[in-house]
Amino acid sequence: MREFILVMNPGSTTTKVAIFKGEENILQTNLSHSPEELEKFSKITDQYQLRKDIILEWLKANNYSTDQLKAVVGRGGLLRPMPGGAYKVTDAMIKDLNNAIQGEHASNLGGILAKAIADPEGIDAYIVDPVAVDEFEDVARISGMPEIERRSLGHALNIKAVGHRVAASMGKKFNEVNLLVAHLGGGISVAPVKMGRLIDYNNANEMGPFSPERVGGLPVGDVAKLCFSGKYTAAELKTKLRGKGGMTAYLGTNDGRDVEKMIDAGDAKAALVYDAMGYQIAKEIGAMATVLQGKIDAIVLTGGLAYSKRLTNYIEERVGFMAPVVVYAGEDEMKALNEGVLRVLEGQEVAKIYENEVKIND
Repeated sequence: MREFILVMNPGSTTTKVAIFKGEENILQTNLSHSPEELEKFSKITDQYQLRKDIILEWLKANNYSTDQLKAVVGRGGLLRPMPGGAYKVTDAMIKDLNNAIQGEHASNLGGILAKAIADPEGIDAYIVDPVAVDEFEDVARISGMPEIERRSLGHALNIKAVGHRVAASMGKKFNEVNLLVAHLGGGISVAPVKMGRLIDYNNANEMGPFSPERVGGLPVGDVAKLCFSGKYTAAELKTKLRGKGGMTAYLGTNDGRDVEKMIDAGDAKAALVYDAMGYQIAKEIGAMATVLQGKIDAIVLTGGLAYSKRLTNYIEERVGFMAPVVVYAGEDEMKALNEGVLRVLEGQEVAKIYENEVKIND
């Protein structure tokens, strides 16, 4: 009997896998891949057979087989700009994933693995709300410099998954509400969600609030001076901007729990920096409220940092006048992927077809 959904989320050296029955996660683990195993492959997508074999071995070792699966879903990769939603994995999508149409990334393996496991069973393979989700309105793309366009790049999977849950808690559908969703993690995305569409948000790598590891928006003139100061190589500057920026640069840690311990011990600098991060998040929420013209059903705080009551309380004090603030702490990508497929299987949504939604000119 086909009653399970296999969920896969490939990372650089691991493949996270889970089996769901309905909404229940009944088995989950991280399958590790050694550098020695992976270094023989020139392209990330060439790893799919290795990873597929390990996934099938894991299923067998836990007394599951592919003939018990009713669907397979993988984390979406760096595809062409596309609307959000659940997509059936098609040959056109596989071609773009193999060609790394927007760059090499482990998530490109998600759709490839899903289809490789689903096809022999005659079942559908899916991806859900990949990083490539682009629902920007044209006005949001203008940066102020013709050579640079504002790009849609953020935490679409978690933002949309949480949006569905918040809408359901209101007795509404996702496409019936306006939400401001702030994903608070290693990077921070603040998104105005208009009737289910992510019509704008800051690129968490380059814009918006500083975060535990990233600098956020900076005075561009001063950045230009640093670039030509001779003090740093291009690689060193990239690391300062993403990886060793933000809270890490000021306090030497990217862990909010460590910072709260520092604050509790009387560290005034830690308190100032942590509050400054909350201050910038609140400002970004305020800015994005204008995109929705103030018509906001709820402000949602999610991601790992949303476990910090100090931070969420600080933000709520500054933005609560606009709309009710709700907190959905954490980020469960496996649950979000499963929920996306369930919405299709239960008839709440129709799965999209990649080549019908994107511009393919080649």
